[in-house]
Amino acid sequence: MPDMSAHLALTQLVPFAAEELDKNKVTPGVLGFVVFAALALAVWMLMKSMNRHMGKVTFEEAPDPKAKPSDTAAASPGK
Repeated sequence: MPDMSAHLALTQLVPFAAEELDKNKVTPGVLGFVVFAALALAVWMLMKSMNRHMGKVTFEEAPDPKAKPSDTAAASPGK
């Protein structure tokens, strides 16, 4: 029964909210632009930092100690 009262409340409130909303007056405004610009700047700074940190990473895979010498020769066809 609680679902019915929630449904009834939503059907009563949605038309009420739609009447007050004037689509010509609703704009993001300056605050929306500032928030968007701040988020864009933060993402740009994070990506720049990530690229800097990833550039410092040097990774060379160590050979498997359990592998037989014949397995490593077969695994690297260039040699």
